[in-house]
Order: sequence, then structure tokens, then C-alpha cells
Amino acid sequence: MAKMHTRRKGKSSSTRPNRTEPPEWCKISADEVTTIILDLWKQGVSTAEIGMTLRDRYGVPDAKLITGKKITTILKENNVAPNVPEDLTNLIVKALRLRKHLSINKKDIHNRRSLNLTESKIRRLVKYYKREKVLPKDWFYTPETAEVMITR
Repeated sequence: MAKMHTRRKGKSSSTRPNRTEPPEWCKISADEVTTIILDLWKQGVSTAEIGMTLRDRYGVPDAKLITGKKITTILKENNVAPNVPEDLTNLIVKALRLRKHLSINKKDIHNRRSLNLTESKIRRLVKYYKREKVLPKDWFYTPETAEVMITR
């Protein structure tokens, strides 16, 4: 998600080349990638970190090119996927950190605004995930129960 609450234009970075098959220099098989993904997940590594580990340590340019599936799809097929999507989880953790900071520093108005912006992003993402049927219709975010939702 690009920066919505600033005057800047968003993220700017290089793009990966369009590929439909894995490059010839990548010698790792789809089964090996799947076992690596599941091993890393059991160690408590997030899906974004799994992708970076595959790239940096194992020389896998893109897990989807080799396996034909995304990392979260592989986790869902093996019944170990998280209930809440990773981007939503990260935003909720950020909101919890901001709330903890604001409980100590009551006059920090800049971080109070940051908390408002973060929670509005959470509400927008929840609305999107309900529409796409990733989250159930009765799922909702409350700051009081957020810590319990994340630890499940």
C-alpha cells in the first residue's frame, strides 16, 4: 500500500523482469522449495522473510516461478497458514506499539496522529479482506482485543 496520508507520490523502486518460467541457472526443484518454505515457517519466519531467505541463501529468484504457487498458497495447502494476512498483522502490531508508547507519552501528538492513520489503514484493509472473503464477515478490529487476535 502506498503512502496515502502524505504529499509524496508513493513507493518507487526497480521492477523484476517479466518471466513465465524459471531461469536456466536456477537448479532447485519445486519439492525442495516447498520443503524449505515449510521448514522456515515452522521456525517462525514470516512469508516476506521466507521469500528473502529463498532469494539470498538458496538462489531462488521467485518461488512462484519454480513451484507455480505463491508462498501463502503453499502454506494453505499444508494447513499451516495464518488466520490473519501478514500485512494486516503487521499493521495491528504497529498500532499496538503506538498505543503502548502513547500510554507512557500522553502528549505526543505526532504519534497520536500516526496511530489514527495506522488504524484507518487497518479498517480499510479489513473491509477489503471481508469483501474478498479472506476474513469472515463477523471479524472486526478493536484495539482492546487486538493483542489477543494476533497471538492466536
